[in-house]
Amino acid sequence: MAVPTEPKAAAPGESEAPGGRDVVGAVLKACTLLDHFSADRPAWTLNDLTSASGMNKTTVYRLMATLIQAGWVDRTEEGAYRVAMPVFEIGAAALSKLDIRSAAKPFMTDLATTFGNTAYLMVPAEQGAVCIDLLEGRNSLVVAGITVGSVMPYHAAAGPTVMLAHSEALRDKWISDDLPAITERTITEVDRLVEHLDEIKNAGYSLSNSDYLPGVAAVAAPILGRDGAVVASISVGGRAEEFEGDALAAKIEKVRDAGSRITRIVQALPRG
Repeated sequence: MAVPTEPKAAAPGESEAPGGRDVVGAVLKACTLLDHFSADRPAWTLNDLTSASGMNKTTVYRLMATLIQAGWVDRTEEGAYRVAMPVFEIGAAALSKLDIRSAAKPFMTDLATTFGNTAYLMVPAEQGAVCIDLLEGRNSLVVAGITVGSVMPYHAAAGPTVMLAHSEALRDKWISDDLPAITERTITEVDRLVEHLDEIKNAGYSLSNSDYLPGVAAVAAPILGRDGAVVASISVGGRAEEFEGDALAAKIEKVRDAGSRITRIVQALPRG
């Protein structure tokens, strides 16, 4: 098997990718290399990838070695690079969420406009509940701990707990004796958590108050697929004092209605 050897030295003065201090140049370059792979060209040699990218050969070698170590790239028997299965899995997962986002968007807009709070859309993943979309209302509390891409534990906050309540698979995998207390109000004791989840499932919605972020409350409802499995949650969150009395009752009613209506839309979508 012909495997290219690492070049001895990098060309001096190779500039980092633009974008300011928040952009990691090496990651951006690695993404640029991955952009060259396609159905028409699934494999690239080191020399060809270097020529096509315009990068320094040593830089390409080291970036691809890093992607191999991360499991995003494989080597063929001839020593060429090809993208690995995790890339396809992530792409497929992203595509599967597009219809949910489209279906949920009008309801998120309605929630944010009606109550002035932030509407959230979350989906289940192995590591936790992932926020895939949010829409801030006019009076929204800026919640620094929850942004698009945030991964949250299932046993805290309304959006994650409503998914945990409606999924036996998630319960079996997630519930244990060593759940961390995010705040002093996080439920970590197994029997109490199971009872809480059963109440959520029976009610059809989850209400949280300061169990993930102090002073922040939220209401969430599940979104279910054709087989009844939970595929997402829709929620509205904000300052805890805005989730009381008649205001809370109105939010519960509207969030539950949004979850039910999005569920009907999702279940009517053509199978992929």
